[in-house]
Amino acid sequence: MGFVLFWREWTHAFLYMSPFVFSAIGIALSVGVSVLGAAWGIYITGSTLIGAAIRAPRITSKNLISVIFCEAVAIYGVIVAIILQTKLENTTQPFHPESMRAGYSLFSSGIIVGFANLVCGLCVGIIGSSCALSDAQNSTLFVKILVIEIFGSALGLFGVIVGIIMSSQATWPSSPI
Repeated sequence: MGFVLFWREWTHAFLYMSPFVFSAIGIALSVGVSVLGAAWGIYITGSTLIGAAIRAPRITSKNLISVIFCEAVAIYGVIVAIILQTKLENTTQPFHPESMRAGYSLFSSGIIVGFANLVCGLCVGIIGSSCALSDAQNSTLFVKILVIEIFGSALGLFGVIVGIIMSSQATWPSSPI
């Protein structure tokens, strides 16, 4: 019985919440979760880089590229949030099916981009950490691992592409004259 009441409350929230609120939550998740992924990746890479630089100080400057790749993840979220923000339009029909579809489209775009960039930030952070450690041991491995890190960073771009495609479905109904 408790689950049924819980489910009913959530369905009411999804059915009776303004699509503009969903859009705003999606935009916030796009930026917030992307920045969380970037920060987590920078934390992983940076702490390992500092530790490995004690043994081999030569690795510090060239391994900062890993931190830059992590920071790019946050930039992906900001770019998509700007794109999603431009999709918002004022309408006098907030609960029109087209408005609901647009709101859910922007909401899901923000979630997809945010969580894709969260995972991308972790991926790039872990690979950057491995890159710093292996470069401290053998400098010939740097370029090889950097290529893998570039592929890891591409995961965030895939999330951005999916988010842009999903947000292209957001069309708000025209206001009646």
